[in-house]
Amino acid sequence: MSAKTESAALADDAPHLLVVDDDSRIRELLSRYLRGEGYRVTTSETAADARAKLGGLHFDLMVLDVMMPGETGFAFARSLRASSNIPIVMLTARGEAESRIEGLECGADDYLGKPFEPRELSLRICNILRRARPATPPPIESVRFGEFQFHLARGELRRGEEMIRLTEREREMLRVLAAAPGKTVPRMALAGSNASSINERAIDTQVNRLRRKIEKDPANPLLIQTVRGSGYRLATT
Repeated sequence: MSAKTESAALADDAPHLLVVDDDSRIRELLSRYLRGEGYRVTTSETAADARAKLGGLHFDLMVLDVMMPGETGFAFARSLRASSNIPIVMLTARGEAESRIEGLECGADDYLGKPFEPRELSLRICNILRRARPATPPPIESVRFGEFQFHLARGELRRGEEMIRLTEREREMLRVLAAAPGKTVPRMALAGSNASSINERAIDTQVNRLRRKIEKDPANPLLIQTVRGSGYRLATT
C-alpha cells in the first residue's frame, strides 16, 4: 500500500504527528511505520518548515530530531515552548546524560537515542498521548436543585426523604434538563419520543405542570428557568 493510500485509509480523527528530521531516510521510515500504526503523519526536514506547518495545521505530537542544520532541535523546542504545549519526543544520536537533560530542560516530554526501534517510539508516543488526553468526566448520577435531588438512572425526585411523584413525561423532561445542569436546553430537546407530533406550546404546558411540583411560586420559577427564545435551564446548587 502506498503512503498516499495509507493516509486516505486513516480516520479523520486519528492523532496527527509532525516528524521533523533532516535525514530523508528516517523521515520516510517513520512516516511509513507510524501510518501503519494508525497515525496521520506530516514531515518536515527543517525547524523553519516545521514552524510554518505548525502555524497552519493542528498536531497532537511532534517527533523532533536534535542535530539539524541551522536551528537545532534544542533551540526549536525552547522557542516553541513560549507559545505551544504540543508534546515533543526528541530523537538524537547523542545519548549522553547531559544531552538528555538538556532536551528535557528545553521542554521535551520524552527522549529517544538513535538508533532506536520504531516500535519503542510508537509506544512512547502512545503513552504521551494517553497522558495528554483529557479525562472523560464521570456520568452524572444525580443532581441537586433547591430542596430537591433527582437521580437520573432511577428517575427518582426527592425532597429530603419525601418521594415526589412524576408522570413519565415529567420524568423524561427532568432527565434531559438534569443531564445538562445549568445549561440551556433547546425547547424541542424536551419533546423526547414525541418530537414528531408535539409543538412548542405543548412543551411549555408540560414544563409548567412540572414546575407546579417543584417551584414555590410556579409563576416566578427559580429552578426551571425560561431562556427567552431558546428553551429552559435547570438551576442547580
